[in-house]
Amino acid sequence: MAVRAQPWHRIGAGLYEHRVVISKWHDVPPAEWPNTGLMFWAYVTTVPLTLLTLLNAFAAWTAPMPMRTWYLASVIVIAVERAATLAYFMPAMLRLMRMNQGPEVSAGLTKWLGMNHVRHLLTLLGWLAALRAFSLLA
Repeated sequence: MAVRAQPWHRIGAGLYEHRVVISKWHDVPPAEWPNTGLMFWAYVTTVPLTLLTLLNAFAAWTAPMPMRTWYLASVIVIAVERAATLAYFMPAMLRLMRMNQGPEVSAGLTKWLGMNHVRHLLTLLGWLAALRAFSLLA
């Protein structure tokens, strides 16, 4: 049985947060940044999606060929995105939120937003690879 996270939700929510919420923070002191749901992102998405990625690795490994190749590719791409989220994106945002307003915050936010495009691209590529894998199921 395949275990599937739904990355299109991450793509939509991530693009909305990127474009509508976080991109407007450049001139706002971090102490006044709205709470975008740190508890939500940490406990409702980050931990469960990371666990689903690990479960999908097992499901992909046991999938029949040629589905397995695409499924494993999807898992690998999403695992890279998850690792980047845990290693860079979450710590960098938490660090920025604790800083005082200044050029360092603006530069950090600009870098975070720029690298976030790569994270969205990885999510999209993982989703497309998963769609290809599941199209081969029949």
